[in-house]
Parts: sequence; C-alpha cells; structure tokens
Amino acid sequence: MNTRDIDENVTAELARLRDSIDNIDAAVVHMLAERFKCTQQVGHLKARHQLPPADPGREASQIARLRQLAENAKLDPAFAEKLLNFIIAEVIRHHETIAAGEGEGESAAAGAE
Repeated sequence: MNTRDIDENVTAELARLRDSIDNIDAAVVHMLAERFKCTQQVGHLKARHQLPPADPGREASQIARLRQLAENAKLDPAFAEKLLNFIIAEVIRHHETIAAGEGEGESAAAGAE
C-alpha cells in the first residue's frame, strides 16, 4: 500500500498526531536543557566545596521517586529508570569535568599569585 491509497482522514489524523509528538519532543529537549543548567550549577557548587561528583544516596532516592511517578503515569518504571540512569551518568560526567576544570583554575590562580 502506498500513501496515495490511504484515506485522507487517516492521513490528516496521522499528521495531527505527529505534530503533537514533535511538540512533545521539543518540550522534552527544553526541559532537559533546563535540568542540565541546574545540574551544572550543582557541579560547580560541589567542585568549590570538594564534594564528590556522584551521590549514590541521592541517585537511589531519585530512581525510586521516578519509578513511582512512572507507575502513577502508567509508564513502564523500568524504562523511566533506564532514562534517569542515562541522565545521571551524563550529569556525573559533567560534574567530573567541572571538578577537573575548577581544580585546574585553582592551580593556575595559585601559580599567578
């Protein structure tokens, strides 16, 4: 079956649904960008106070919280956990990079004195 054989109503409904999906995808990207702006600030705060990039206790509570939210939203909790683990790994990578950069900045500043 090619697209010429599809009923116009089906084509219109498909386009409407895809537009909604595209809007949701855009919102997800913007929300992730906002989340990462906040986690970057956390990374700088941790680096300034020599705190470790990872916080396993916080991560565990966030995973449990997100799994519950997913269940309430009728979303597969395992999928939600995988997504959060992916995001957490990226946040930790950012925090490690920030810590390394701030450590270098402190060394350079100390050398300039």
